[in-house]
Amino acid sequence: MDSDYKQAKEEFVSGMTGSSITYINLISLVALSAVSLYALIRTRLPPTREIGFFFSWTILVLPMLLGMSLAANHPLYLNLLLLLAIALITRLWPRVESGTPLPLPSSQPASPSLGGRSPAVGVGAVPHGLVQEERDGKRRGRMSPLPALTTYRAHMMLMTVLAILAVDFPVFPRSLAKCETFGVSLMDLGVGSFVFSQGIVSAIPLVKDAAHLRAPLLPKLVSVTKKCVPVIALGVVRVLLVKGTEYPEHVTEYGVHWNFFITLALLPILQVILHPVFLRLPIGIVGFLVALLQQVGLTKFGMKEYVLSAHRTNLLSQNKEGIISLLGYLSIQLLGLSIGTIILPPTPSFFKRRQKAFLEQHSETRSHKRRNSNSEDNPFLASSNRNATKKDNDVEEFDIGAPRQLDKTATELCAYAILWWTFLGLTRLLKLDGRWNSDDGGVSRRMVNISYILWVVAFNVSFLLCYVVVLDLWIYADNAQTSSAAKSQLKKQQQQAVKQGGIGAGSSSPSRYAQQLNVDSPEFHQSQTQLQGQFYYGNQYSRSGSNSVVGSSSTLSLSAGNVHENPPLLLEAINAQGLPVFLLANVLTGLVNFSMSTMYMSDGRAMTVLAVYSMVCCGVPWIWTKWTGGTKTWKGKTN
Repeated sequence: MDSDYKQAKEEFVSGMTGSSITYINLISLVALSAVSLYALIRTRLPPTREIGFFFSWTILVLPMLLGMSLAANHPLYLNLLLLLAIALITRLWPRVESGTPLPLPSSQPASPSLGGRSPAVGVGAVPHGLVQEERDGKRRGRMSPLPALTTYRAHMMLMTVLAILAVDFPVFPRSLAKCETFGVSLMDLGVGSFVFSQGIVSAIPLVKDAAHLRAPLLPKLVSVTKKCVPVIALGVVRVLLVKGTEYPEHVTEYGVHWNFFITLALLPILQVILHPVFLRLPIGIVGFLVALLQQVGLTKFGMKEYVLSAHRTNLLSQNKEGIISLLGYLSIQLLGLSIGTIILPPTPSFFKRRQKAFLEQHSETRSHKRRNSNSEDNPFLASSNRNATKKDNDVEEFDIGAPRQLDKTATELCAYAILWWTFLGLTRLLKLDGRWNSDDGGVSRRMVNISYILWVVAFNVSFLLCYVVVLDLWIYADNAQTSSAAKSQLKKQQQQAVKQGGIGAGSSSPSRYAQQLNVDSPEFHQSQTQLQGQFYYGNQYSRSGSNSVVGSSSTLSLSAGNVHENPPLLLEAINAQGLPVFLLANVLTGLVNFSMSTMYMSDGRAMTVLAVYSMVCCGVPWIWTKWTGGTKTWKGKTN
């Protein structure tokens, strides 16, 4: 690359001061408006009608691209246009309703379980995350899916993918590019949101296994380090390619050799080291304390002056931004982890209750073992051991696959959103990070100070709340509630059958019919879990060609009107292949910059390039998902 053009390109993306939080919120709101429009259209089309890639890209991706390019100066008008379309569809286009009556049971004997696959359901019809497993003779549910989280993570990835190339064109406003030192911008937010999102999903092993935090530290460190080695390798390869090809780089982002891949690789390792602390302090408090520690280091121990003024004379000072910001990014990931323990389980209090029960059980284990040797001769000790066994069983009775209580989840998220925005306001009011709107204070992604941490967390919690409320509690609410309606209807049929002494030629006795429709039985609970999964992952059912779950001796049929894509297939594919999509976007960004002078390109040509680029980044995971049926990642591992 020509040295003069390289210097001009580096100046093109340097020295930015950003915009305002309100402006960034309006641009980000375009993604929520777009997916709401898509969801309303999807629920008004027959489920047998498959939505193609181009339509999905036009509704879900194009508005986001316009929001950060041609329409970036008027994001409010773009949102109003999308909201107008939403209002018209809601008013004039009725959704596809369902209501097929549930058939009564026949005289065939009841099956022992509903957990197995049935030919009527089709191979792979039961969605992952909702089936029951047999482990050590005990039934354990998998984690119920949360479509709003999938949509949120996919949108975060899309915003990142679109911005990393769009920033090289003049059509992308400079106010959205990364700020030099202080200020807020869309790309600054994207970096922190990426880390926050990683923190959310890192809560999965903690939520699934109550003993994970107390597991030996060294094996966990070895395991997580092995998983992070490929990401570290990507960071090293990126450094070699950038230096070897003289690709334009913004040194003040992370340093001379440091890059975002290295930060992403180190954060899980640091998080595991803190596991013993999580046993004594709530994760959210630990994350906030780390944020305070980062700010104290910046203001009281000269880290701020070191980042802004120190000459790059050695390896440490050459990468001062990446090293100093690492603790701040760790805080963001820990706060994301705390949110993950709230939204991933069926109820917000699930993780706390399960962890408390496990710790109580663990603290009594040794005393119980000592009593076992004398329990046969001492009736009191025998009774105590029976109580201890009951506590052990109580820990196992936490059903992680239970139906979600999204109203409680939304309430909890709302409380945390208010909390973090309040803390951000107090930070500004008390000037803990310097004088805002000046050259020496305010939000700083470069140093990841406390105001940047609070802004990223407040934004992500707020928008995650919006996805839950708009998608799962509004647009798809009817689908999510049909399961409980079916249970209520069956219970009425059960009571009626008992009164009448059996219905139908095959019902020999009321007790047998009541047994077949026992809504309190584990078999019925499992069928309802499968039904709920059918609503949440309707796209998988529609692709499998069946909309029924076979019960003990009757088929609980659902009309096709309940089967809708939540989340949309395109967003689900992008989320499932997140890292490959991110790598593909980086490779394509490099190829585009090497093949054309992006900073001198007209808006029309720039939009053409960006449209094709976004189609490729979205089309590859779409095709892969269609080809594999959504069962494999690009690494070839089964989900």
